[in-house]
Order: sequence, then structure tokens, then C-alpha cells
Amino acid sequence: MRFFLFTFIYFLFIMTSCQSSAQSTYTIETNLGKIQVKLYDQTPLHKENFEKLVDAKLYDNVLFHRIIQGFMIQTGDPATKPDFDGSTSGIDLNYTVPAEFVPEYYHKKGALAAARIGDHVNPEKRSSSSQFYIVQGRKFDNEELYDIEAQSDIKFSESQREVYKAIGGTPFLDQNYTVFGEVVKGIEVVDAIAAVPTGARDFPEVEVRILRIVKD
Repeated sequence: MRFFLFTFIYFLFIMTSCQSSAQSTYTIETNLGKIQVKLYDQTPLHKENFEKLVDAKLYDNVLFHRIIQGFMIQTGDPATKPDFDGSTSGIDLNYTVPAEFVPEYYHKKGALAAARIGDHVNPEKRSSSSQFYIVQGRKFDNEELYDIEAQSDIKFSESQREVYKAIGGTPFLDQNYTVFGEVVKGIEVVDAIAAVPTGARDFPEVEVRILRIVKD
């Protein structure tokens, strides 16, 4: 009987864990392909905020409005919807999200992070309510990483250093912008979006839109 009870409890634990994991994975459907991302439980305020905005369909039809190849692709501004009328679809976006810096979550290629306004008006580094970016970045060598450490309060672990050398990222953004997830599938779509030609203020010359974001 005890063996049966233990087995049953263990089964429930596994099922609950799987369901929790599944609920943290979303697919960003764009006109250039699909990007699957997972959200981190260790950044609960950003996770909850992202999920709330997805449920409200705020991200449907928004543009990737800032694209910098070798850096990142940014989206999430409701004013870039084709039918935007100046409202916020009943959602109050006049808020920010407190920073949630977790040392093991950093700006490697594929990192999902929250945009924000600058330090001079935002010393607490609070995140934008809706805008986010996905890191494309580039590879860094040891000397460059040591230079970044010397010019800031950042200290890279050996594993982070190896990732930045092997797959790249934007290490100079670490502990300045909240990383709350990462790409698990479709990094080639990130590269394709990053390659779109841009004009003034890094605005794409060809429309790249989020068609919708769906929970997996």
C-alpha cells in the first residue's frame, strides 16, 4: 500500500512539473517564421506580465520596430499595430515592471529580455510594460570580455565566458536589463529578422510583424 501511495504521489509530481513547464513555453508567430521561447520561473513579475499581455492579445500584429544586426530585434510597442487608434485596448500600459536580475540569466544569443528607458530617468532599471527584445549578438573573445568587466560591475562566470565566446550575445547588457526567458527553437528566424534592411532609427524597411503569440 505504501509503495502504491509513493508511486502515485511521484506520478502526480511528474505530471505537475510537466504541466508547469508546458505553461511557460510560448510560440511567437511572425511573418518570417516561428520562434519558441520559454519563460523563467525565477523572474515571476516579468513572466506574469508577459503572460497577461499575451492573453489580452496585445502583441497581435505589432511590428519589430527596432532591428540591429549583430545586436538584437525589438518589438512589443502597441502603437505599431496597423489599426492602432491611440488607445491601449483596455490595458493600462502606464506602468513599469521592477527589475529582476538573476545572475545565471544573461544576454547570450537567444535571450529574451525586457526593454526599458535609460538610467538617467530610470535609475532603478525598471522594465517597460510591453516592449521586449531577443538577443542576436555576436561572439566575444577573452580580451573583450575582460574589458567589459573592467568598465563595469559585471563579473562573468567561466560558463558564461565560454558561451559568449562560442555562440555570442550582448554581454555588456548583463545586470542592466532583465532577462526573463530564452529561445528554445527558431533561432534561425531571429537571424532572418536581424538581417532585414533598416533605415533611420533602426526601423525596418520591410515589415516584420508578430502575427500572434500562443501558449504551447
